[in-house]
Amino acid sequence: MKIYVESDVDSRATRGARVAVVGYGSQGRAHALNLRDSGFDVTVGLRPGGPSWRRAEADGMKVAAPEQAVEGADLVAMLVPDMAAPAAYEAVREGLKPGSALLFAHGFNIHYGQIRPADNIDVILVAPKGPGDLVRRQYEEGRGVPALMAVAQDATGNAKARALGYAHGIGGTRGGVLETTFAEETETDLFGEQAVLCGGVTELVLQGFETLVEAGYQPEVAYFECMHELKLIVDLLHEGGLAKMHEFVSETAKYGDLTRGPRVVDEHTREQMRQVLAEIRDGTFARQWAAEYQAGLPEYKAMMKKDLEHPVEKVGKDLRARMSWLKSRKQAAA
Repeated sequence: MKIYVESDVDSRATRGARVAVVGYGSQGRAHALNLRDSGFDVTVGLRPGGPSWRRAEADGMKVAAPEQAVEGADLVAMLVPDMAAPAAYEAVREGLKPGSALLFAHGFNIHYGQIRPADNIDVILVAPKGPGDLVRRQYEEGRGVPALMAVAQDATGNAKARALGYAHGIGGTRGGVLETTFAEETETDLFGEQAVLCGGVTELVLQGFETLVEAGYQPEVAYFECMHELKLIVDLLHEGGLAKMHEFVSETAKYGDLTRGPRVVDEHTREQMRQVLAEIRDGTFARQWAAEYQAGLPEYKAMMKKDLEHPVEKVGKDLRARMSWLKSRKQAAA
């Protein structure tokens, strides 16, 4: 496995490049600001008059409608939400010049054929492994968030060097850049979200909370045990893996982990994970999500409403209101 760092960058690949960043959300803002501060000529492409336009202007960025932003650009970064990207691409497609590069921070639309670029441009991916605010904050502190990079189409023979130069511009080479493929980035990212990070963890929390409340325990105590303390464990895992978690929890907790954990998350769970992964790999999930989005998100909205009205949300809101350190953190981030 090769991890690319700053010394691997060929500055000639992106020297003097004019970059259009389409979108100014979490990743879009971080990428645009970091690239600008790295010496790139950056224009942000946004819908005129919207809140993102005003924020970009307040940040001192050059802003234009997407169609104008991409005119003459050497590299166009499509950093809008997955389901909005095909329409955004159609709006700028005619403005992409031959030999330019089209960049994504997630491989979804290229991997599943939602966007099919012309064969005379490079198609590349640079995906920081962290949210946009962290990408920006680390860059400002002289550090960087590790990133993945990939090439789907190399029309110029220079696509990989361009991807690495872009990753360098947003600070990724400070943390290390790992080469992958659009397929691997997309499929592993979706699987992680669905089976572990979002779907898996939140469902485990809700099922644990409901099990304790059903057995007659106070909802507030169940919240502390099944949701509140999750952050403590995740922090340990993030900082030092399983070894650090085992180092800082009790012997009783460790024994319970080793003997009961595999009973909760068992072979049945693994088989369901395999099915989830299969639906990602064969495009079932992508087709379902695209159809749901095109239908106006009726099931999505109903499921989200049910999730946000779960009793754990009311209990949690009341308890978090008593946690002064959370208020301090919000004020510091504002």
